Amino acid sequence: MNCQERLQNLRCLKEQTLRETLRHRPDPHLVLPSLQMGFPVLRTSLLCLSLILHLWSQGPGIQGQEFQFGPCRVEGVVLQELWEAFWAMKDIVQAKDNITNVRLLRKEVLQDVSNAESCYLIRALLKFYLNTVFKNYQDKVADFRVRKSFSTLANNFVVIVSKLQPSQENEMFSVSDSARRRFLLFQRAFRQLDIEAAQTKAFGEVDILLTWMEKFYQL
Repeated sequence: MNCQERLQNLRCLKEQTLRETLRHRPDPHLVLPSLQMGFPVLRTSLLCLSLILHLWSQGPGIQGQEFQFGPCRVEGVVLQELWEAFWAMKDIVQAKDNITNVRLLRKEVLQDVSNAESCYLIRALLKFYLNTVFKNYQDKVADFRVRKSFSTLANNFVVIVSKLQPSQENEMFSVSDSARRRFLLFQRAFRQLDIEAAQTKAFGEVDILLTWMEKFYQL
């Protein structure tokens, strides 16, 4: 085969390849409209997905969640956060409680508390926890590596106390006096123990306190 024939064959092969390429190439007039039709659908899908992710990220939220201790209403505190904070410390704290035959928050303190009493009682208990238990237990918490959970629990107790405004009217004296007697039972039992043992036991009984508080929590 001479050079001229080879050139002719190469030219034919090139033309055949070009025809095959053009035959399988999509028509731009067909492709572009389909893409243009797809863009609104894609935008709508992305908007829906963004909305779903936004709502999901918000979680249940705190709207509609509140403590109602009789006439005292406390909004902005999520009970689940209190539980999670305590669970992070529970095993460590309760393992250090060697006095198993004593209970500070016994039934005489928390059982059959009326709605009217509840505001006075929870305020007294939480103030005691903040001023006597948490305040003196803070240095020990650093060793437990659960300072964040401790702070969450303590800060939420501060918020609750700040929003509790029990009535000071004379007709409520009998109610407040009944709540005070309940609190004194708890305080007396606390003072009968060694201070460190009492603090550890009181801290370990936060789950009892939270269980009682659940009765006054509304979703």
